[in-house]
Amino acid sequence: MIATVLALIVTLGILITVHEFGHFWVARRLGIRVLRFSVGFGKPLISWYDRQGTEFTVAAIPLGGYVKMLDEREGDVSPEEAAQAYNRQSPAARIAVASAGPLANFIFAVFAYWLLSVVGFVTIAPVVGDVRPDTPAAQMELREGMEIKEVDGRQTPSWRHVSMALLQRAGEQGELSMTLTQDGAMYERSARLNGWLAGARDPDPVREFGIEPWRPQVPAVLGEIQADSPAQRAGLREGDRVVAVDGEAVDDWFSLVERIQASANETLSLSIERNGQQELIDVVPAAHEMDTGERVGRIGAGVQMVTWPDHMQRETRFGPVAAVPEAFSQFWNDTRVTLVAVGKMATGLLSVQNISGPITIARVAETTATSGFEHFVRFLAYLSISLGIINLLPIPILDGGHIIFYTIEWIRGKPLSERAQGLWLRIGLALIATLMILALYNDLLRL
Repeated sequence: MIATVLALIVTLGILITVHEFGHFWVARRLGIRVLRFSVGFGKPLISWYDRQGTEFTVAAIPLGGYVKMLDEREGDVSPEEAAQAYNRQSPAARIAVASAGPLANFIFAVFAYWLLSVVGFVTIAPVVGDVRPDTPAAQMELREGMEIKEVDGRQTPSWRHVSMALLQRAGEQGELSMTLTQDGAMYERSARLNGWLAGARDPDPVREFGIEPWRPQVPAVLGEIQADSPAQRAGLREGDRVVAVDGEAVDDWFSLVERIQASANETLSLSIERNGQQELIDVVPAAHEMDTGERVGRIGAGVQMVTWPDHMQRETRFGPVAAVPEAFSQFWNDTRVTLVAVGKMATGLLSVQNISGPITIARVAETTATSGFEHFVRFLAYLSISLGIINLLPIPILDGGHIIFYTIEWIRGKPLSERAQGLWLRIGLALIATLMILALYNDLLRL
């Protein structure tokens, strides 16, 4: 729980700071006086001032932030400072300030993808393992060992690319095409979708398409042994290979786990190989209660890590200059997927249950942070894109709503009446409150 909360604070802290810095930086460049730059809401935990009198704070509730500017509508402004007031700026200047937050999120995402491209990362080739019957993959006649090279003409060097490409076709009709290779031969396959994934909640596009990714065999070889665990007390050691349980052969790690989980508080006789010799060791799995109330057995032993074959690994690395177009390409691909998903949720092709709130963000942040640098940075980039797009929605109180108001004022030569603005503000608050409640409800369902 502590790790999850910390991951949420770090993730939101970075993205909120980036977003608000965009507003702050443009406001300063346009000569607008900034009174406060706050990361978080509520009571300030840390506060300091710069030489221009701007207060910087880190507040207690890390679910947002704001930049407060001098404004005659919010308090008295001295005549000598009136030119620095936000409300005195032209519509174009206010549009620039409102747009700067989402733009900063987009720039951050491009930088994150550029950094990953320069540092380099390794992905696993999208090679088909198993194909489930009565699915689009079966209709395509995909086979084990085929590598997916393209989906609808878009290159797919990793499973993430495959998943994103498939997600864009969720709920649609028509044909989806794939280009695949196997043993030097190239294949073109297609399948009719007929509303595939329409209304799905939290879809897993690859598996629901009918594809089980290929994975190397995981032998039943013990990895780390936890201290004071049933495994340690029984005398099991790291590197022991379990070949049988109660005389029945063990095929792989997963079959071993299945036997142990089904034998809480029961004595199991493990036949192991150690240093070329076979031994029999009795172990009693401890009972562990799951969140569902089910009791399963555990012995406190991990699996020895399995390395992927070299031919299944794809290393991606670019020079600083070549990484720029690659970063923009990744940025556009993720932006397109997000826009398509928003549009499909608005039209009912995707379920609104896919909207996530802070609980889901916290869980994914903790998972990606523990999975490594590449996964966490990629999650930050994708979330930053989503934050930028959401803030550009034409909803009052969001940046997009302000941009609409300022654009109308620019065209009309005068702002909308206070009554009209107040009405739209109440509508915007209702929409935001509805979205927040829906996101929290979806989070609780996922739990």
